[in-house]
Amino acid sequence: MLKYRLIFGLLMTAFFIGLVLFDGWLDGSATNSITDDKPVQGTGLCILVALVIILAQLELSKLAAVKNIRVFTPVCIAASIFFATSWYWRQFFEFPPVISFFLLSVFSLFALLLYQHRCCGTSGVLVNCGVSCLSIFYLGLLMAFVPAIRIDFGPWHLLMYVFVIKCSDIGAYTVGRLWGRHKFSPKISPGKTWEGMAGAVVAAVAVAIFFAVTCDIMTFVPAVAFGVCFAFIGQLGDLAESMIKRDVEQKDSSRSVPGFGGVLDIIDSPLVAAPFAYLFFIFGS
Repeated sequence: MLKYRLIFGLLMTAFFIGLVLFDGWLDGSATNSITDDKPVQGTGLCILVALVIILAQLELSKLAAVKNIRVFTPVCIAASIFFATSWYWRQFFEFPPVISFFLLSVFSLFALLLYQHRCCGTSGVLVNCGVSCLSIFYLGLLMAFVPAIRIDFGPWHLLMYVFVIKCSDIGAYTVGRLWGRHKFSPKISPGKTWEGMAGAVVAAVAVAIFFAVTCDIMTFVPAVAFGVCFAFIGQLGDLAESMIKRDVEQKDSSRSVPGFGGVLDIIDSPLVAAPFAYLFFIFGS
């Protein structure tokens, strides 16, 4: 278990860093010169986001099927991708984010109701459409802030946010396994402890300070605040997905990634943290 976690963790880390930096090199945002920036940013990241959403939606539909709930996967995948990449398309079409989100929400709702009518009639309308809406907003709306960070602030801010969150997960896991005694949330995730939470804070603060200093993103005090805040937010994101798995009595969302479970198990904490990171970079850096 630990061996696979280390191997696949290192491979995914190397791939993600390589993709973000290569993407930044292509559109000029990875350099220090503003004049190098191309008018369209984050193409590579948006392709990755779309692929992740497809896999995550399939996992979520399988979890829902355990409770005999249908997630309308074709509609949910398309709507989630449109939501998640809306910041990218704003570089081509001048739409305010609020209007684009509003229109996407309206069209998604009508598409779900139409799909429900065609495949299930009046059976399970509230449950099927409700869970499908949840999947769209959970995987689409929250994910939209990942390209938003990349496009509005650049690749280094994106790497800082992701690595602070994921390193806090590592800190929580390591310290919790070694010294964890006092349960953090026994009803949702019995393995989480307050000692692990302390490890998450220490790891997150250290990584935040490293990025803040080396990449000139923010000063020392905001970096410490960023680390502390997102250590907790990241763990709350993990608990949000744990609630779904607890409801369907599943330990992992799938077994597609050895040592980690599924795609949902990997993106759960960064997903919930993304809108808060975007706001922090606006007002706190």
